Amino acid sequence: MNELDRESLNQAKQQLDLTKKTFKKWKQSKPKDLDQKFHKSHDYEFKKMDCLTCANCCKTTSPIFRDADIRRIAKHLRMKESQFIDSYLKMDDENDYVLQKSPCHFLGADNKCEIYEVRPLACREYPHTDRKNMHQILDLTSQNTLVCPAVSRIVQKIL
Repeated sequence: MNELDRESLNQAKQQLDLTKKTFKKWKQSKPKDLDQKFHKSHDYEFKKMDCLTCANCCKTTSPIFRDADIRRIAKHLRMKESQFIDSYLKMDDENDYVLQKSPCHFLGADNKCEIYEVRPLACREYPHTDRKNMHQILDLTSQNTLVCPAVSRIVQKIL
């Protein structure tokens, strides 16, 4: 992770209370242009951001693994689903399958995903700042400002 990315994450941490307070208002008022603001900033940031220089999401958090993800990845790895679950996953407090540990077992030393073509849906959609109805996932987005420097910068632009 470069210095700019570290600085973005530090700034997000310092401004987390403001972010949460603002997001709480947005969840209630559901601004009509909220999706557009997020999407415009998302497009701008990810034209510049090279996730392979960071991979903080893969190093510090776990996606949720849906049944379809488990089937697809286990098949790709030529494992039984139960073997894949036993080897890599655990059930979290919300009864979702997540990784047993971080960093992700499938993250290579070069920050490339070894199962990229069959990665979980949550990984495919991360960091979720280009989704519709952003007002519905603002809690998740505020958490992601502490993980993803690009999300931190996206939120800073629209606050």
